[in-house]
Amino acid sequence: MKTPRAPFPTAGAGPSSPMDRRGFLRLSALAGGGLLLGCYFKGGVLSAAEVGRPTAETLRNFAPNPFVRISPDGVVTIIAHKPELGQGISTALPMIVAEELDVDWSSVRIEGAMYDPVAYGNQRAGGSMSTPTSYTPMRQMGATARAILVAAAADTWGVAASECTTASGFVLHAASGRKASYGSLVAKAVTLPVPAVATVTFKNPKDFKLIGTRVTGHANRAIVTGQPLFGIDQKVPGMLYAVYEKCPVFGGKVVSANLDLIQAQPGVKHAFVIEGTSNVMGLMPGVAIVADSTWSAFSARRLLKVKWDEGAYANDSTAGFEQKAAALGAKMEGGTVVRNTGDAAAALASAAKVVEAAYSYPFISHATLEPQNTLAHFQEGRIEIWSPTRAPADGATLISSTLGIPAANIKIHITRSGGAFGRRAAADFMVEAAAISQKISAPVKLTWSREDDLRHDHFRPAGHHFFKAGLDATGKLIAWQNHFVTYGTKAAGRDGKTKLAPAVGGTLDGAQFPAGAVPNYQTLQSMMECAVPTGSWRAPGNNALAYVMQGFVDEIAVAAGKDPLQFRLDLLAATPKPKSTTAADGGPSSELNPERAAAVLRMAAEKAGWGKKYPAGQGAGIAFHFCHLGYAAHVAEVTVSASGAVHVDRVVTAVDVGRQIVNLSGAENQVQGSIIDALSAAMNQECTLESGRMVQGNFDEYALLRMPEAPRNVEIHYVRSDNHPTGIGEPPLPPLAPAVANAIFAASGKRLRQMPWSKAGLRWA
Repeated sequence: MKTPRAPFPTAGAGPSSPMDRRGFLRLSALAGGGLLLGCYFKGGVLSAAEVGRPTAETLRNFAPNPFVRISPDGVVTIIAHKPELGQGISTALPMIVAEELDVDWSSVRIEGAMYDPVAYGNQRAGGSMSTPTSYTPMRQMGATARAILVAAAADTWGVAASECTTASGFVLHAASGRKASYGSLVAKAVTLPVPAVATVTFKNPKDFKLIGTRVTGHANRAIVTGQPLFGIDQKVPGMLYAVYEKCPVFGGKVVSANLDLIQAQPGVKHAFVIEGTSNVMGLMPGVAIVADSTWSAFSARRLLKVKWDEGAYANDSTAGFEQKAAALGAKMEGGTVVRNTGDAAAALASAAKVVEAAYSYPFISHATLEPQNTLAHFQEGRIEIWSPTRAPADGATLISSTLGIPAANIKIHITRSGGAFGRRAAADFMVEAAAISQKISAPVKLTWSREDDLRHDHFRPAGHHFFKAGLDATGKLIAWQNHFVTYGTKAAGRDGKTKLAPAVGGTLDGAQFPAGAVPNYQTLQSMMECAVPTGSWRAPGNNALAYVMQGFVDEIAVAAGKDPLQFRLDLLAATPKPKSTTAADGGPSSELNPERAAAVLRMAAEKAGWGKKYPAGQGAGIAFHFCHLGYAAHVAEVTVSASGAVHVDRVVTAVDVGRQIVNLSGAENQVQGSIIDALSAAMNQECTLESGRMVQGNFDEYALLRMPEAPRNVEIHYVRSDNHPTGIGEPPLPPLAPAVANAIFAASGKRLRQMPWSKAGLRWA
């Protein structure tokens, strides 16, 4: 199994790398006598090869990227350059710098960065890649700053730097009993050359004082006291307020609207049509209403009457797609061959036992508690944006290409996001606000309603899997077939012809477990054309694939008369190991390591007491998954009443995200959040299509998990493997739903093959 990944910068580069640090880090003095340490990335990112073997061209293209600022009073300011979505990255990355710098956390101040690809490189957050791609660079930043300060003290005292140590923001010389604060060394430090990388050493992890501890989010107090951190809080002088009405059918256009009536409403300043584009992920056609308050804009919108050209997809429906999927999936032929090893059809024909099942899952929304919003101010050919985006570069690109504004004239303030889960990688709400502001040349804050947010989301795509498996007389899995029916959108191929491309988040690679462990393995993929915009939803693709794969594996284990844990371990034992635990770019391998997967399974099972007996109506289930470079396994214990009321009594989790957890508090938050998100989606959530439009519009129709419905007990354990640290925001989510579904089967005998589970007569207790 392979997991999607972003380019991995500077992996493996560290104290032993031969690169001259003068080409990588520079110092500069600040007004007031401060010390600024900057990191220099080519185009924002250095590959491992470039760090190890820099070229003259590489060095010429470096751009300043300041991360650390030390003032004479000893305050250390660290720039958090990645968007904060609630995942805690704006605390975790500065912790890494502070650890290597050897300062007390109480002396650290954290500032969020503007969008500046020249200065900060890749500022995208997502895919659980912020930690793995930033861990080594942030250590280098802190360690180099520490080395310069030590050199400044040693030079001042006339002693060897090797005789000096550091602690809590001071340089110490034990032999003479002298010590100097970092702040007092600033003036000297800025005059010194940056040391060569080979002379800079990292701390031994056994000496870490900050990394691996529980650190509260740096903005927690500001959040609970209502400080204006989020996109929806932003204000500028003279700001107006906007709403934007789009066709309920994706791809539809405005024919006419009662703009005169809307223009006459109290507080309304402007009402106009935006022609938009055909890009359902970008600026869709619609009607903008701009007023002196959000209330005035929303109130006028209630009177808006629009005649729509609903386009070619006005008859699409969930029921119609389900019928078509059933017809396509009934045959193990057609579609695209994703993987084909051995002869699955022949092996099934000769199998001692054949197991068949059809699994499906619906479109679902991200349902971020902060609806999409952006403040934009266009004037004199330039535009300034304040937005809760996790992909500012994508927003800048879309605004530039859609509205014709040069990239150099776009300024983006990255605000804190009130949840994202994949949604805020898209920039539709950014370009809408920009287009409205461009039209009137005034600052405008666009706010989506909850109905906008649910009905115009970029949805997790639905999917349908049709399985067959063959067992020999001993219960060994000898054949596997999966016909995956998914949704596709029209896109231009390399040959210029329009083709169907799998929906975003709706692909299936051929390496999904148990690929490699089964001698006769076949996966097919068929697509149904659909205009619904789709996007990444927490653990894209994997959030659904783990459910169907681990659910069907559990069915096979039961049919074989095998313990579900041992059945998985046996399959992993037959799975080939990756040739290397390190990828070509120096980062961790994106291929499934069966030994690491087995380790999390064993740990979760051991901590949960797997194999114990349960009273009637109770049971346990197990599942694991590998994605986003991390491994996770859950054992779930549930109680199911005779009437179908379900409660998850206990979840025991084992996670392997490498040798180091940066912030234990943040890591626990991410695992617990993954569990809540997965449960929330599994029981009740679905977005259904009727007459080309999404039906569900608010939380009364799209239920989130309530506090009494949450698991009573969650236990989190970590396998500390000797692998590069990786992210933890996504790996724990995919195996949770199958673990609970398998537990429900153990407790009730009801096998859950379709989400949401409420369709099977279940509900939360």
